[in-house]
Amino acid sequence: MSCIVAKRASRRRHAPDRGDNITCMTVVPASDRALLVTFGDEISIENWRAVARLTQSLHGVRGILNLHPAYASVLIDFDPRLRTHSEVEALIAGQPATVDPFPERTVEIPTIFDGPDLPDVAVHTRLSPSQVIAMFVSAEFLVYFVGFSTCFPYLGGLPSELATPRLAAPRKHVPAGSVAIGGAQAGVYPLSSPGGWRLIGRTDLRLFDPAAEPPALLRMGDRIRFVERNV
Repeated sequence: MSCIVAKRASRRRHAPDRGDNITCMTVVPASDRALLVTFGDEISIENWRAVARLTQSLHGVRGILNLHPAYASVLIDFDPRLRTHSEVEALIAGQPATVDPFPERTVEIPTIFDGPDLPDVAVHTRLSPSQVIAMFVSAEFLVYFVGFSTCFPYLGGLPSELATPRLAAPRKHVPAGSVAIGGAQAGVYPLSSPGGWRLIGRTDLRLFDPAAEPPALLRMGDRIRFVERNV
């Protein structure tokens, strides 16, 4: 895939060669103090690795204020008194070939599978509720990223057979600890909030503690296994 300057407001450029299939990235000014770097438009392990590598390489760099990773992109907030857009682009292009990997960590989440949407997921997937549960607990999930405001962990690794569309109309209240499926993703609501994902279970594990540092239990790169627990 060739990479060309697409337009003045954004740049499509060669991604640094890291031994993967990521050949291009798009760099777009998001504001006078932010850049958005995108590696693709799909949820894939290769795009996630590119996101994780860039996030790690810029963490703690002088002038970089915040990093907001997503499935295939990173929003970079920087201090305009210390960095320009061009300087941040140079940091992106010059990221090292290797960075320290995320510490290996597997977190088990005890879950009671009695969610109100479990029957609907079973109907959509043409499986029984017990088959949905068995397939869900057999999977190993990966925390692709953690939401900035609510610390919601966005999980990849959902078996494709379990993919289920979100609700047509979101609920006004989803209890904290709700285990959910949203399209091809899975997640756990750390706080009570509105939400449109399909609720299949619940956990008592506390995923968000404002007194802890960091307040979110889960972090980018964690491996997650759900363990069925009886009521």
